[in-house]
Amino acid sequence: MLAPRLPALPALLWLALAPLPGSPGPAAKAELRVRVRLPGGQVAEESLQADSGSDCISLELRKADGALITLTADFRQPSAQAVCWVDFGSWQEEAQPHEEVKIFRALILGELERGQSQFQALCFVTRLHRNEIIPSESMAKLRQKNPRTVRQAEEVRGLEHLSMDVAVNFSKGAQLSSHIHNVCAEAKEAIYTREDDVKFWLEKGVDGSMFEVLPQTSDLPDLQRCRLCADRWKPCICSYSLSIEWYPCMLKYCRSRDATGKVSSYKCGIRSCQKGYTFDYYVPQKQLCLWDEET
Repeated sequence: MLAPRLPALPALLWLALAPLPGSPGPAAKAELRVRVRLPGGQVAEESLQADSGSDCISLELRKADGALITLTADFRQPSAQAVCWVDFGSWQEEAQPHEEVKIFRALILGELERGQSQFQALCFVTRLHRNEIIPSESMAKLRQKNPRTVRQAEEVRGLEHLSMDVAVNFSKGAQLSSHIHNVCAEAKEAIYTREDDVKFWLEKGVDGSMFEVLPQTSDLPDLQRCRLCADRWKPCICSYSLSIEWYPCMLKYCRSRDATGKVSSYKCGIRSCQKGYTFDYYVPQKQLCLWDEET
């Protein structure tokens, strides 16, 4: 049985809702860098960016194997007229309707000696539920007392295993999120989502021509998992796993009592979480999935 993770101490400072001098205003871009411990014990720096103006959050972390993981949480804001500040420095004007989505991007170092390119890019797009991560305006108010502290999540959320059985057309992806254009630019031919999410989006009026159902084992009886496939040039079902080691998943509320005895609540901090994901998806050849091998 795994030992429970210790709370992240010292706690992050929570800025009052009334902006302090020099603090982010009602619509602001802000960045927080925290040190986290990876599963193998290594310490890495995680970057969290919040853009309350276009209502999105971006998180970036490098895995121990060198892969660069980015999570973009795009909250629905029909009146937004700008692309989220997600590619760490750029800012572009855009006007696109979109649904609440989260976008995982993995930039994986290639094995040059085995014929792969320098890196391989993957994008996984799923629905975003508002209770998964704190709002962007709350994220923009976070500060930390000691930037050198190595943080561990207070709550370990269960592993989520997702079957990404549908491909997304990059050129039409702005219907889901205008940020797909920036985040998934290196993964134009490798953007995946789930059939369950597609059904939800179709009910919301998204154009179905942007989706293509991928082959499954029920369609191709010989289709194996890549780790069991000996031929590097045969199609197979690939698995890719990643973990978000630390992120603010919930707001904490405190109570106060005024001079008349009236009790009120106010935001006074955050709860941090860790969560792992495994994505299964079709590849036309095992050469595109060399990390998923039997050990």
